Amino acid sequence: MAASASTGTATDGPENPRVEVYPDCEVVVDFDPDLTFECVDDCTWCCHHGVLLYDRDLLELAERATLADTTTQFRGEPFVTREEKSRDTHVADDGQACAFLREDGRCSLHLEHDWKPTRCSVFPLGVRLEADGLHVDIRDSAHEHCEGLDVSERRVIDNLEAFLPELLWDLENPDSDREL
Repeated sequence: MAASASTGTATDGPENPRVEVYPDCEVVVDFDPDLTFECVDDCTWCCHHGVLLYDRDLLELAERATLADTTTQFRGEPFVTREEKSRDTHVADDGQACAFLREDGRCSLHLEHDWKPTRCSVFPLGVRLEADGLHVDIRDSAHEHCEGLDVSERRVIDNLEAFLPELLWDLENPDSDREL
């Protein structure tokens, strides 16, 4: 069932609707409700960042890869390892990207295991916990670099369950704006 602004139990105003994504799990939407997003071919910009792993992601990843080879700690938090890539595009200035980004620009976790870490599912959204609950917006970096914004008919607000795994509501700190 797709989430929509009309499913929310309350509204903060026309600019910040509350949207129920799952039963008893709602978010405040801090972006234009008409915004659309769809990944586009050859855009792997989001993959050149470190991928933050929540505890449940670590357990899921351990079923698919060797954690010692594919994860690292940064400021006390687990991240997917970044590694040197031969690609010229959509890698960080240092030539590195996510260890699971294949040379063809596709994610091996998504293609081979039909799974993504939470942080990958969330992109291009930014998630933060505020006093009135979970808020979502579009990451500043996505506005600057993501080629998938406003290129399709797929409204983000109507598809929030695809971006926001239910585990986000169980986290003490679901802030998605932490980078390696």
